[in-house]
Amino acid sequence: MRFSPMARRRYAAAIMPALLALLLGARDFLGGAAPSGCSGAQAHAAGRLLLATTTSLADSGLLDALVPGFTRQTGTRVDVVAVGTGQALAQARRGDADLVLVHAPELEGEFVQAGFGLMRRCIAYSRFALAGPADDPAQVRSAPNAADAFARIARRGAPFVSRADGSGTELKERAVWKLAGVEPRGHHWYFPSGSGMAAALTIADQRQAYVLTDLATYLAMRPRLRLELLYDQEDPTLFNQYAAVAVNPSRFPHVNFAAAAAFVDYLLSPEVQLQIAAFGRDRFQRPIFTPLGGQCIK
Repeated sequence: MRFSPMARRRYAAAIMPALLALLLGARDFLGGAAPSGCSGAQAHAAGRLLLATTTSLADSGLLDALVPGFTRQTGTRVDVVAVGTGQALAQARRGDADLVLVHAPELEGEFVQAGFGLMRRCIAYSRFALAGPADDPAQVRSAPNAADAFARIARRGAPFVSRADGSGTELKERAVWKLAGVEPRGHHWYFPSGSGMAAALTIADQRQAYVLTDLATYLAMRPRLRLELLYDQEDPTLFNQYAAVAVNPSRFPHVNFAAAAAFVDYLLSPEVQLQIAAFGRDRFQRPIFTPLGGQCIK
Protein backbone atom coordinates (compact mmCIF):
# COMPACT_ATOMS: atom_id res chain seq x y z
CA MET A 1 0.00 0.00 0.00
CA ARG A 2 1.34 3.45 -0.88
CA PHE A 3 0.66 6.50 1.25
CA SER A 4 0.48 10.12 0.17
CA PRO A 5 2.99 12.60 1.69
CA MET A 6 0.17 14.06 3.80
CA ALA A 7 -0.84 10.63 5.06
CA ARG A 8 2.77 9.81 5.94
CA ARG A 9 3.10 13.08 7.87
CA ARG A 10 -0.14 12.47 9.78
CA TYR A 11 1.00 8.96 10.60
CA ALA A 12 4.33 10.29 11.90
CA ALA A 13 2.52 12.88 14.04
CA ALA A 14 0.24 10.20 15.43
CA ILE A 15 2.99 7.85 16.50
CA MET A 16 5.55 10.45 17.54
CA PRO A 17 4.34 10.82 21.17
CA ALA A 18 4.49 7.07 21.64
CA LEU A 19 7.97 6.88 20.10
CA LEU A 20 9.20 9.71 22.31
CA ALA A 21 7.72 8.03 25.37
CA LEU A 22 9.51 4.82 24.47
CA LEU A 23 12.81 6.61 23.90
CA LEU A 24 12.53 8.60 27.11
CA GLY A 25 11.56 5.50 29.02
CA ALA A 26 14.59 3.71 27.65
CA ARG A 27 16.80 6.66 28.60
CA ASP A 28 15.46 6.60 32.16
CA PHE A 29 15.99 2.82 32.30
CA LEU A 30 19.60 3.29 31.22
CA GLY A 31 20.20 5.84 33.98
CA GLY A 32 19.82 8.94 31.84
CA ALA A 33 21.99 7.86 28.95
CA ALA A 34 20.58 8.26 25.46
CA PRO A 35 19.61 4.94 23.92
CA SER A 36 22.23 3.50 21.63
CA GLY A 37 21.86 4.56 18.02
CA CYS A 38 19.38 7.37 18.74
CA SER A 39 21.14 10.53 19.92
CA GLY A 40 19.54 13.93 20.29
CA ALA A 41 21.61 15.18 17.36
CA GLN A 42 20.11 12.51 15.12
CA ALA A 43 16.61 13.39 16.32
CA HIS A 44 17.18 16.97 15.14
CA ALA A 45 18.70 16.26 11.75
CA ALA A 46 19.16 19.00 9.18
CA GLY A 47 16.20 19.30 6.87
CA ARG A 48 13.77 18.41 9.63
CA LEU A 49 11.90 20.52 12.17
CA LEU A 50 10.52 18.90 15.30
CA LEU A 51 7.55 21.01 16.39
CA ALA A 52 5.92 20.41 19.78
CA THR A 53 2.55 22.10 19.85
CA THR A 54 -0.80 22.31 21.56
CA THR A 55 -3.40 19.85 20.30
CA SER A 56 -5.81 22.57 19.20
CA LEU A 57 -3.66 23.78 16.31
CA ALA A 58 -3.43 20.22 15.00
CA ASP A 59 -7.01 19.14 15.76
CA SER A 60 -8.43 22.27 14.14
CA GLY A 61 -6.63 21.55 10.87
CA LEU A 62 -4.64 24.81 10.91
CA LEU A 63 -1.23 23.13 10.84
CA ASP A 64 -2.37 20.88 8.01
CA ALA A 65 -3.16 24.04 6.08
CA LEU A 66 0.12 25.82 6.84
CA VAL A 67 2.90 23.23 7.07
CA PRO A 68 2.94 21.97 3.45
CA GLY A 69 3.70 25.48 2.16
CA PHE A 70 6.75 25.73 4.41
CA THR A 71 8.03 22.36 3.25
CA ARG A 72 7.57 23.33 -0.39
CA GLN A 73 9.45 26.60 0.14
CA THR A 74 12.35 25.26 2.19
CA GLY A 75 12.50 21.51 1.69
CA THR A 76 12.32 21.12 5.46
CA ARG A 77 10.10 18.36 6.77
CA VAL A 78 8.01 19.30 9.83
CA ASP A 79 7.24 16.57 12.35
CA VAL A 80 4.39 17.72 14.59
CA VAL A 81 4.00 16.38 18.12
CA ALA A 82 0.59 17.56 19.33
CA VAL A 83 0.27 17.47 23.12
CA GLY A 84 -0.90 19.88 25.79
CA THR A 85 1.05 23.10 26.22
CA GLY A 86 2.57 21.91 29.50
CA GLN A 87 3.78 18.69 27.90
CA ALA A 88 5.11 20.53 24.85
CA LEU A 89 7.17 22.86 27.03
CA ALA A 90 8.39 19.96 29.16
CA GLN A 91 9.50 18.18 26.01
CA ALA A 92 11.36 21.31 24.89
CA ARG A 93 13.00 21.64 28.31
CA ARG A 94 14.58 18.23 27.65
CA GLY A 95 15.83 19.40 24.27
CA ASP A 96 13.41 17.07 22.51
CA ALA A 97 11.94 19.73 20.24
CA ASP A 98 13.23 22.51 17.99
CA LEU A 99 10.23 24.81 18.36
CA VAL A 100 7.10 25.05 20.48
CA LEU A 101 3.81 26.58 19.36
CA VAL A 102 1.64 26.95 22.46
CA HIS A 103 -0.92 29.11 24.29
CA ALA A 104 -0.03 29.75 27.93
CA PRO A 105 1.73 33.13 28.30
CA GLU A 106 2.77 32.56 31.90
CA LEU A 107 4.42 29.20 31.14
CA GLU A 108 6.02 30.61 27.99
CA GLY A 109 7.51 33.45 30.04
CA GLU A 110 8.94 31.01 32.58
CA PHE A 111 10.35 28.90 29.75
CA VAL A 112 12.17 31.89 28.24
CA GLN A 113 13.28 33.30 31.61
CA ALA A 114 14.85 29.95 32.51
CA GLY A 115 16.93 30.08 29.34
CA PHE A 116 15.22 27.25 27.46
CA GLY A 117 13.61 29.38 24.76
CA LEU A 118 14.33 32.32 22.47
CA MET A 119 12.41 34.55 20.10
CA ARG A 120 8.90 34.35 21.56
CA ARG A 121 6.63 35.61 18.81
CA CYS A 122 2.86 35.75 18.95
CA ILE A 123 1.30 34.33 15.82
CA ALA A 124 -2.45 34.80 16.30
CA TYR A 125 -5.20 34.81 18.84
CA SER A 126 -8.59 33.19 19.13
CA ARG A 127 -10.77 32.54 22.14
CA PHE A 128 -12.08 29.81 24.36
CA ALA A 129 -15.75 28.97 24.62
CA LEU A 130 -17.96 26.85 26.85
CA ALA A 131 -19.72 23.92 25.22
CA GLY A 132 -22.39 21.78 26.81
CA PRO A 133 -25.63 19.85 26.41
CA ALA A 134 -28.33 21.46 24.32
CA ASP A 135 -30.82 21.59 27.21
CA ASP A 136 -28.26 23.61 29.22
CA PRO A 137 -29.30 22.56 32.75
CA ALA A 138 -27.03 25.18 34.36
CA GLN A 139 -28.39 27.93 32.09
CA VAL A 140 -24.98 29.23 31.08
CA ARG A 141 -26.41 30.67 27.84
CA SER A 142 -27.71 33.64 29.80
CA ALA A 143 -24.58 34.10 31.95
CA PRO A 144 -23.21 37.66 31.84
CA ASN A 145 -19.58 36.47 31.87
CA ALA A 146 -17.45 33.33 31.91
CA ALA A 147 -16.93 33.29 35.68
CA ASP A 148 -20.68 33.43 36.27
CA ALA A 149 -21.18 30.61 33.74
CA PHE A 150 -18.74 28.42 35.68
CA ALA A 151 -20.39 29.35 38.99
CA ARG A 152 -23.77 28.30 37.58
CA ILE A 153 -22.33 24.89 36.64
CA ALA A 154 -21.00 24.42 40.18
CA ARG A 155 -24.27 25.50 41.84
CA ARG A 156 -26.22 23.10 39.65
CA GLY A 157 -23.71 20.29 40.12
CA ALA A 158 -23.82 19.74 36.38
CA PRO A 159 -21.20 17.39 34.87
CA PHE A 160 -18.02 19.15 33.74
CA VAL A 161 -15.12 17.51 31.89
CA SER A 162 -11.66 19.00 32.37
CA ARG A 163 -8.68 18.27 30.17
CA ALA A 164 -6.57 18.08 33.35
CA ASP A 165 -3.44 17.56 31.29
CA GLY A 166 -1.38 20.65 32.10
CA SER A 167 -2.48 22.28 28.86
CA GLY A 168 -3.06 25.95 28.20
CA THR A 169 -6.76 25.16 28.14
CA GLU A 170 -6.60 23.65 31.61
CA LEU A 171 -4.68 26.67 32.91
CA LYS A 172 -7.38 28.94 31.50
CA GLU A 173 -10.05 26.73 33.06
CA ARG A 174 -8.36 26.98 36.47
CA ALA A 175 -8.20 30.76 36.14
CA VAL A 176 -11.93 30.97 35.41
CA TRP A 177 -12.80 28.64 38.31
CA LYS A 178 -10.74 30.90 40.56
CA LEU A 179 -12.63 33.97 39.33
CA ALA A 180 -15.85 32.09 40.02
CA GLY A 181 -14.71 31.35 43.59
CA VAL A 182 -15.04 27.60 43.04
CA GLU A 183 -12.57 24.78 43.66
CA PRO A 184 -14.02 22.04 41.42
CA ARG A 185 -11.56 19.24 42.13
CA GLY A 186 -13.01 16.52 44.30
CA HIS A 187 -16.64 17.24 43.46
CA HIS A 188 -18.76 14.41 42.05
CA TRP A 189 -19.65 16.48 38.96
CA TYR A 190 -16.02 17.28 37.98
CA PHE A 191 -14.33 14.77 35.66
CA PRO A 192 -10.56 15.19 35.00
CA SER A 193 -9.93 13.45 31.69
CA GLY A 194 -6.14 13.85 31.29
CA SER A 195 -6.63 14.12 27.56
CA GLY A 196 -6.21 16.43 24.58
CA MET A 197 -8.91 18.76 23.35
CA ALA A 198 -10.52 16.42 20.84
CA ALA A 199 -10.68 13.56 23.32
CA ALA A 200 -12.04 15.83 26.06
CA LEU A 201 -14.79 17.02 23.73
CA THR A 202 -15.66 13.42 22.87
CA ILE A 203 -15.86 12.46 26.55
CA ALA A 204 -17.98 15.50 27.35
CA ASP A 205 -20.27 14.62 24.46
CA GLN A 206 -20.69 11.09 25.75
CA ARG A 207 -21.41 12.33 29.27
CA GLN A 208 -23.47 15.30 28.06
CA ALA A 209 -21.24 17.45 30.19
CA TYR A 210 -19.92 21.00 30.00
CA VAL A 211 -16.37 21.55 28.78
CA LEU A 212 -14.09 24.52 28.13
CA THR A 213 -12.86 24.30 24.56
CA ASP A 214 -10.80 26.29 22.14
CA LEU A 215 -13.05 27.53 19.39
CA ALA A 216 -11.11 25.98 16.51
CA THR A 217 -11.21 22.39 17.78
CA TYR A 218 -14.89 22.56 18.66
CA LEU A 219 -15.80 23.83 15.20
CA ALA A 220 -13.65 21.18 13.53
CA MET A 221 -15.43 18.47 15.53
CA ARG A 222 -18.94 19.95 15.55
CA PRO A 223 -20.36 17.55 12.91
CA ARG A 224 -19.59 14.65 15.27
CA LEU A 225 -20.85 16.28 18.47
CA ARG A 226 -24.23 16.81 20.10
CA LEU A 227 -22.72 19.48 22.35
CA GLU A 228 -23.54 23.08 21.53
CA LEU A 229 -21.58 26.27 22.07
CA LEU A 230 -23.42 27.76 25.01
CA TYR A 231 -21.10 30.57 26.06
CA ASP A 232 -19.30 31.99 23.02
CA GLN A 233 -18.78 35.66 23.80
CA GLU A 234 -16.03 38.23 23.27
CA ASP A 235 -15.10 37.87 26.93
CA PRO A 236 -11.56 39.07 27.75
CA THR A 237 -11.32 36.27 30.31
CA LEU A 238 -11.40 33.74 27.46
CA PHE A 239 -8.70 35.40 25.33
CA ASN A 240 -6.50 32.72 23.71
CA GLN A 241 -3.13 33.77 22.27
CA TYR A 242 -0.77 31.43 20.41
CA ALA A 243 3.00 32.02 20.48
CA ALA A 244 6.01 30.35 18.91
CA VAL A 245 9.21 29.95 20.94
CA ALA A 246 12.43 28.50 19.52
CA VAL A 247 14.45 26.18 21.73
CA ASN A 248 17.71 27.81 22.80
CA PRO A 249 20.64 26.31 20.84
CA SER A 250 23.08 27.51 23.50
CA ARG A 251 21.38 25.12 25.89
CA PHE A 252 20.81 22.31 23.39
CA PRO A 253 23.39 22.54 20.56
CA HIS A 254 21.74 19.70 18.66
CA VAL A 255 18.46 21.53 18.01
CA ASN A 256 17.69 22.74 14.50
CA PHE A 257 17.51 26.43 15.39
CA ALA A 258 17.83 27.57 11.76
CA ALA A 259 14.72 25.60 10.81
CA ALA A 260 12.84 26.88 13.87
CA ALA A 261 13.65 30.49 13.01
CA ALA A 262 12.71 29.93 9.37
CA PHE A 263 9.34 28.45 10.36
CA VAL A 264 8.58 31.41 12.63
CA ASP A 265 9.48 33.81 9.81
CA TYR A 266 7.19 31.81 7.52
CA LEU A 267 4.28 32.00 9.98
CA LEU A 268 4.76 35.76 10.28
CA SER A 269 5.06 36.41 6.55
CA PRO A 270 2.22 38.58 5.16
CA GLU A 271 0.97 35.76 2.96
CA VAL A 272 0.69 33.24 5.79
CA GLN A 273 -0.79 35.80 8.19
CA LEU A 274 -3.53 36.39 5.59
CA GLN A 275 -3.97 32.62 5.30
CA ILE A 276 -4.38 32.39 9.09
CA ALA A 277 -6.94 35.21 9.04
CA ALA A 278 -8.96 33.40 6.37
CA PHE A 279 -8.78 29.98 8.01
CA GLY A 280 -12.25 28.71 8.85
CA ARG A 281 -14.27 31.00 6.57
CA ASP A 282 -14.99 28.26 4.03
CA ARG A 283 -15.18 25.32 6.41
CA PHE A 284 -16.84 26.89 9.45
CA GLN A 285 -18.42 30.00 7.90
CA ARG A 286 -16.54 32.17 10.36
CA PRO A 287 -12.93 33.24 10.96
CA ILE A 288 -11.20 31.48 13.84
CA PHE A 289 -7.89 33.26 14.30
CA THR A 290 -6.81 36.89 14.26
CA PRO A 291 -3.17 37.35 13.15
CA LEU A 292 -0.83 39.18 15.51
CA GLY A 293 2.20 39.68 13.25
CA GLY A 294 4.57 38.67 16.02
CA GLN A 295 3.32 41.23 18.56
CA CYS A 296 2.03 39.75 21.79
CA ILE A 297 -0.92 41.46 23.46
CA LYS A 298 0.08 40.33 26.93
